[in-house]
Amino acid sequence: MLRSTCLKRWHLLPQGALIGVIASIAMSPLAFAASDNSVAGEAADGVKETATPIISPYDSRDYRVLTLENGLNVLLVSDPEADKAAASMNVRVGSAQDPDDLQGLAHFLEHMLFLGTEPYPESDAYQRYISNNAGSHNAFTAQQDTNYFFDIEPSALPGALDRFSEFFLSPLFNADQLESERNIVHSEYMARIRDESRRENDVLNQLLNPDNPTTGFAVGSRETLASPPEGEATLRERVIDFYHQHYDANVMNLAVVAPQPLDTLEEWVAERFADIPDNDLSVPTVDAPLVEADTLPRYIERQSLQDRRQLRFYFPVPDPIDDYRTKPAQLIAHLLGNESEGSLLAVLRDAGLADGLSAGVGRGDGNEALFTVSISLTPTGAERLDDIEATLFAAIEQLRNEGLADWRYEEQADLNEQAFRFQQHGAPQQEATRLAMNLSRYPVEDVQYAPYRMDGPDEERQQAYLDALTSDNMLRVYSAPDVESDTVTPWFNTQWKEQTPDQSSQALGGLALPGPNPFIASDLTLLEGQDEQPSLLVDTPSFTAWHMQSARFDTPKVEWRISLQNPTASYSAEEAVLTRLLASWLNDSLNESLYPAWLAGQAFSAYPHSRGMTLSFSGWRDGQTPLIEQALEQLENAAITNSAFERVRYQLQREWRNAPQASLYGQASRTLGEALLTPQWSTAELLAASDRFERSHLEDFRQRFLDDLYVDAMAVGNLDAELAREQTQLIRAKLRPQLTRDDIANLTPLAVSEEHNVLHPHSSRDESLILRYLQARDQTPQEQATTSVIAQWLETPFYQQLRTEQQLGYIVNAGYSPLLEAPGIALVVQSSDVESDTIAERMDAFLEEADQRLDQLSDEDLAPYRQAVHDQLRQRDTSLESMANRYWQATALEDVRFDRREQQADLVLDVSLEDIKALWPALRGHALDIRFNPGDEPSDVSDYREARSPLPKTRNDQATP
Repeated sequence: MLRSTCLKRWHLLPQGALIGVIASIAMSPLAFAASDNSVAGEAADGVKETATPIISPYDSRDYRVLTLENGLNVLLVSDPEADKAAASMNVRVGSAQDPDDLQGLAHFLEHMLFLGTEPYPESDAYQRYISNNAGSHNAFTAQQDTNYFFDIEPSALPGALDRFSEFFLSPLFNADQLESERNIVHSEYMARIRDESRRENDVLNQLLNPDNPTTGFAVGSRETLASPPEGEATLRERVIDFYHQHYDANVMNLAVVAPQPLDTLEEWVAERFADIPDNDLSVPTVDAPLVEADTLPRYIERQSLQDRRQLRFYFPVPDPIDDYRTKPAQLIAHLLGNESEGSLLAVLRDAGLADGLSAGVGRGDGNEALFTVSISLTPTGAERLDDIEATLFAAIEQLRNEGLADWRYEEQADLNEQAFRFQQHGAPQQEATRLAMNLSRYPVEDVQYAPYRMDGPDEERQQAYLDALTSDNMLRVYSAPDVESDTVTPWFNTQWKEQTPDQSSQALGGLALPGPNPFIASDLTLLEGQDEQPSLLVDTPSFTAWHMQSARFDTPKVEWRISLQNPTASYSAEEAVLTRLLASWLNDSLNESLYPAWLAGQAFSAYPHSRGMTLSFSGWRDGQTPLIEQALEQLENAAITNSAFERVRYQLQREWRNAPQASLYGQASRTLGEALLTPQWSTAELLAASDRFERSHLEDFRQRFLDDLYVDAMAVGNLDAELAREQTQLIRAKLRPQLTRDDIANLTPLAVSEEHNVLHPHSSRDESLILRYLQARDQTPQEQATTSVIAQWLETPFYQQLRTEQQLGYIVNAGYSPLLEAPGIALVVQSSDVESDTIAERMDAFLEEADQRLDQLSDEDLAPYRQAVHDQLRQRDTSLESMANRYWQATALEDVRFDRREQQADLVLDVSLEDIKALWPALRGHALDIRFNPGDEPSDVSDYREARSPLPKTRNDQATP
């Protein structure tokens, strides 16, 4: 997999620590770093030294940083509560090291390492072991990194490390797989060729310094990875030479997160990784400038495939990676990207020119980077590019004059203190990858602390960044669908041209810097108390509220969900559009006033669904009550202006117009849902309906919607029943629900026809695809358990045969794919070369072979698949938000049960071979294909849906297909 280097969004609370200051903030030290071998027992053989990083006082995990004798840096994290083990190896080599005559070689090497090693020569040995032990794996290649990672059931970690370590010791570079994997790389390239961020980067690479190695073609294709002429080194020899030239223990960083004790993890790692060669290599550096200064400024237009208009300003600046302790670009990015009243975005929005903005630093190469301001334009904004530019520079000038006061920096540091103290760790695989990347960039003591650290303002460095934000040090790139040019980029076929700016421009007025943030929480006391699951707080016919107190994640935060349900929310395409408009308007209307709350750790969003809309509040317990009150008051009484109505309708229409350009796999999944769930409306139907509305229709709908409500609510987190009850009373009093749950229609799964039908999505993509959906007989928990085990049994051989061996495409997978409570299995192949009819024939052959494999399957053979599904179902929640969402989803079902996942895990272990053999013919006999070849006419999915009956809930129910 190739990781895009285009910076797409920035947040001001740290989510990771890759490159630059993509909104990272910090705190004063709360724990300590140590170079103290006393934290461990006697060091394992091959270990040179150990250290301990700075961690939060609420982080109960144990950490140890090792340096092996061969120079490999290793971070071990022992988390006794983890129900998965994970590892990530980050190699500080990427596409920037590709030779000029073999672009994509680093990415191709990444693929080749998966295809067999000396102790495990089978091409699927690693994948099969991971999959059979409830795990997952992947890798990505970036400009200066290649990262390999996996997670697995903890007891299988030693075996996984055995296989993983051999990637870096004895890869076979299997000659038999060379051609097939080159085809897979090419398929990956073709699957991404219409991606807008890659198209933007392709244009950017034509404008940057061609001598800078980060500007090359990173993915690779059949053309760039073609076999060299006879007499020269073969492609396999070039791959092996690249591996030995660049892969070395000194440029590798390994992170392991697992429940085992540190001493055990240290022993396992030292035993397996200490023999990675030490060739005294160092991390490659980039010496050539990222941008040639004498080429600036430049004004560029490029064609977008989507109906979307963007204006981006790129300013070459120093790469801030070495300044992570002070983050001199952080405050500048924060103030330019601010969305509160008087901000750059607020001024542009009020003038009807823009509907989104982000700012931050990305694309760092160790020396230089690009400070980027990205603005999403309205059609009116697309006609006033120079006025928008003038307004941006007015905002920058305002920062120079009055923006970088010390109190603003200190406020950011205070917010980071909160974020670092109460950080919630993600899933082990996510954590391992993040930490391996951090270990490759920061001193060991700061591997956790670096994204948050702000030791104090460095005024000289801040000034250097401000000085770089000038009109003569700028690349301006405007993208729109109506741009045409004879100049086309070499890899992603993007039309682009130089643009001459209008000499006359006028900056908009009204810019104002934000004042002190009034939403910063002060009471961060952790309340003791841990409920096993949510319990009823209020239970009336028109209003149900659940509460669960939790201190498990060591954070004084609360997740509130409030579902406003109305019988007509999805009754027709028109009502569905109005529901979406109302939710979007509420988000839009609160954006400026609640943006400071978001910065302070309080988030709000409204999202539509088939029954109405849900209001979601996530953040500190302290200060959440007035936010709930403000959102409900806004929903009920705030004026809906013409400009706000037109803005949110335009955003929704843009999304629906662009749907045929979305990922083909996503389009197929959406078509499947439209066919087998009711009520559902296609994007084409929603788009057509949206044209019929004016502001008055939304005002009328709001009143109708609020007059006829049933409400579900849930609070999960660090709040007691008393506070939850107070907030519940506030919610109930504001909304005044009148209806009962029985008045609200359910989203209903439908039964697949016994005839094997084929539906075509509404797509303008250039690839081919099949999504074959095999549906089970009913919605019972036993049927769900059996179907999920069958899906696990199919997963690895499907991938191995159709992707690795037959090379049908890059996107190939088989997996359990329920529609609500309706169990099913989705088989997916997306290809740039093979038409869907041929893919269908290969799928048919695979399933016929599966018939034969099933005849030979024993209960002993079935055991690892049962166990893998069981272990996946028993995985713990890794954040308060994920736990709250899981419980919240349970309330949408007719039978509200919060132990559904645990029940399913127990049932999986009871699935017998007879159960599998009884269900398999029914799955084979109830199939629906979503197929697409370029140029296919879309099917009328509503005709298919309307002919379907509900899928039986139990085996005894009757359904007429």
